[in-house]
Amino acid sequence: MGGKGKRPGRPWAPPRGSCAEINQLVEQVRSWLDDASISVTQLQRRLTPDHFTAGAVPELRRLRDLLAGEALTWDLVEAVADVCFPDEPADRAGQRLQRARDLWEKARASPTPLTEGTQELALAHELLAAKDRTIEVYQELQVVRQAYEASERSRAQALQIATLLFAMLGQAQAKAVELKRRVDALQVLPPKDPETHTALELRLSRAQRQQIDLRQQLARAEQERDTAQQVADHAARRMHILEAELAELREWAGYEDRDLAQELTPQVPRPGMQAISDDDAALDDVDLALEKARTVLDEEHHAVQQAAHDMGYRASLPSDSASVTIKMVPAQAQQVVTRQSLLPADEEPSAFSRTTRDNQLTSPDATFTVDASRLSADRLRYIGAATRRIARGLDLDEIVMGLCRATVPTFSDAILVYLRDPLPVGDERPTGPLVLRLSRTDHRPADSEADGAFMPLVQLEPTELDVVATQLYEVRPGSAFAEVLRGVRPVFTNTPATRAALLELLGKNVECRVPPGQRAILAPLRGRRRVIGTALFLRDPERRAFEDDDLLVAAQLATHSALGIDKTALDGRQALIAGELQRRMLPETLPRCTGVRLASRYLPAAETARVGGDWYDAIPLPGSRVALVVGDVMGHDMTSAALMGQLRTTAQTLAGLDLPPHEVLHALDEQAQRLGTDYIATCLYAVYDPVSHHITIANAGHPPPVLLHLSGRAEVLRVPSGAPIGVGGVDFEAVSLDAPAGATLLLYTDGLVESRLRDVWTGIEQLREKLTAVAQLTGPDHPPPLEALCDEVLDMLGPGDRDDDIALLAARFDGIAPRDVAYWFLEPEETAPGRARRLARGVLARWGIEELTDSLELLVSEVVTNAVRYASRPVTLRLLRTDVLRCEVGDDVPQLLGCARPAPPTRAGAGCTW
Repeated sequence: MGGKGKRPGRPWAPPRGSCAEINQLVEQVRSWLDDASISVTQLQRRLTPDHFTAGAVPELRRLRDLLAGEALTWDLVEAVADVCFPDEPADRAGQRLQRARDLWEKARASPTPLTEGTQELALAHELLAAKDRTIEVYQELQVVRQAYEASERSRAQALQIATLLFAMLGQAQAKAVELKRRVDALQVLPPKDPETHTALELRLSRAQRQQIDLRQQLARAEQERDTAQQVADHAARRMHILEAELAELREWAGYEDRDLAQELTPQVPRPGMQAISDDDAALDDVDLALEKARTVLDEEHHAVQQAAHDMGYRASLPSDSASVTIKMVPAQAQQVVTRQSLLPADEEPSAFSRTTRDNQLTSPDATFTVDASRLSADRLRYIGAATRRIARGLDLDEIVMGLCRATVPTFSDAILVYLRDPLPVGDERPTGPLVLRLSRTDHRPADSEADGAFMPLVQLEPTELDVVATQLYEVRPGSAFAEVLRGVRPVFTNTPATRAALLELLGKNVECRVPPGQRAILAPLRGRRRVIGTALFLRDPERRAFEDDDLLVAAQLATHSALGIDKTALDGRQALIAGELQRRMLPETLPRCTGVRLASRYLPAAETARVGGDWYDAIPLPGSRVALVVGDVMGHDMTSAALMGQLRTTAQTLAGLDLPPHEVLHALDEQAQRLGTDYIATCLYAVYDPVSHHITIANAGHPPPVLLHLSGRAEVLRVPSGAPIGVGGVDFEAVSLDAPAGATLLLYTDGLVESRLRDVWTGIEQLREKLTAVAQLTGPDHPPPLEALCDEVLDMLGPGDRDDDIALLAARFDGIAPRDVAYWFLEPEETAPGRARRLARGVLARWGIEELTDSLELLVSEVVTNAVRYASRPVTLRLLRTDVLRCEVGDDVPQLLGCARPAPPTRAGAGCTW
């Protein structure tokens, strides 16, 4: 080896290549360094990742080994030439590299063996290099194991925190709803205790802020869990590679085989979080839990970042996103020995069967093996995620869809779900044969639908799975499929008995539809009492077959799905019963009252909450009056519906006593307190008199009514709001307002004007504008039809406005004209009945209905006589001509009139007995 200049540093050691040509190439490369007076250290500093195909600059020690001939690469030859002769002409550089290329090709094509002494020296160097590499691999393996443990511990910790935060978020939302209800209840009270009102508003604001913090910390916990999962996956891959390399080095060098695998089952401490109590204590608990969650997440975040740093990964946080991404930065370049491969040619690492979505491979070509404990942990994580997905379903279709989405493509490539038809509910015993209906199918999209996706079944088009079997299938007693259902447990379909059961279910073409081997699992769905269906899980032939442990996974999925379906069917039946109960509690038809026309509507909140506490009623009263009632009991359950029925019955009874509106509300308030201390309801009670054209209204925390005038102007009536029913100790106030003929009064519940998208007063203003717009369609002095008006009012609701049930009562005031009314005062004396008969005859003659004279005289004589007998003040007599002739007599006796019937033997008395 020669050189023109003096090379800095110590002299070169003899080349240690695998053949003579390699040693010649090593000497040539070293001569380039000598000519340029560049040391190995300076060379290492001037090299860049662009010089190498792998994109990584070798470490200094590794670079010295390469320049000694151990696994010399052509990238390094070109890199040395580029560093040593950067300004050399192109033709001369090409000649220099061509000579080196010839040596490289000769070494690769037909290497010339080294002399015996050189071979022994190379073998010794290889042994020393293998020993050094073994130490390095072992040290790196320890670091990676520690990083894996830390990331797994952080992932589990973040998962537990996310679970607790999710539960706390639900409790915090319930607490905020309760506080808002109490604040709304106090807003209608007179400002007797402003401090209590202010304190409740502060608690409500604090609870709302806590909801925002809980959502943020929940998102952060999920983000930390995903980041830790990525680090753990990278650590698992690195552990596999290092363990395989360490085993190769020991086998080649003749070391003792030691099992370096360690069981990684970290014990994760549960964060100390408490449940939510009431009011200030509950809010303090949430603040304390949030602080602990932040502290734990900060600690786990630093632990994951340190673990990633130790392994040579870097966690970067993009400026435009809050998510953390893990980038791979090689901690050090791998060293390899001079042999081409330490593994036999026929041995390849087996692929890891991914079981959960949380354990996805981050690189498409990364295939490796994982121990049984790792696979068990993956299955447990998958079962937890899948059951949570199934449990989110609120009805039968959502539960079945959740089962399909949770299994495809993570657990299986296709699924078919069959349910009994009809589906048994609760403890009822089916009487007919067992019939299964294909409820839902799902499959993994084909290659044409998604890149890299599997076909669901062999010889199956993407849309053929929807008709893979008959929609209805009757299970014959004693058949193979009936035996599988009787066994309850999931089974593979590779045995003759189960294959026969599958043949019964899918038909004759099952051989070409279902892959052979353990690639199909038939799992019966058993509810609380009986089997309600079955699920068929299928895997593509290109995918790894099911294992025995996958039967346990299928059993868990089938059990959770069946219990959810069973409970949903029972809840649906109960909801139907409750809805029917509520409909029976509401009036089927409205009464026909004098001087007023009525129309009503009722809409439940949603299919998931059909039971509510809204009600309306119209009650005829003496004197041709009518009581209009609308109310709302807080809640959407059977208790609310039952309380609504009790309050409605009480209101009807109180109306029959002819009490003023404010006294009716006071009596309802007392009744609600007797029923329970936690019952809150709002109510509006109005009495319309068609003769005087007045309406008297009392309000108990209910939205104010809206009056649509005949001219088309809509007006929100100013009525004292009052306190809700159930608060207790509050007086109610009644006001009397004009009710002109042709006007329309609209009574409603808060579900019509309040939702998540708008507050109450915004909704009331929109209702007023809607009524004005509808009235303009018919023009002035032409009020819109009542039924059409109710429909138009309900049309103002948007898709997201149905947060509560709605009760609507519309009353069109026709009144009674003064010419159709006759009114007198009679002194309580003996001549009063005769005077009353004469006055009545004259009115009938003026109205042109003399044919009713005899009947009216008899009626007036008897009623006035009875009133004069007990009255001490003047008696009133009023005749009303509407569709019928009404006769009304009033006195000052406080007792209400009651119809008394004489005993059968009694012959005394004639006419009407009161």
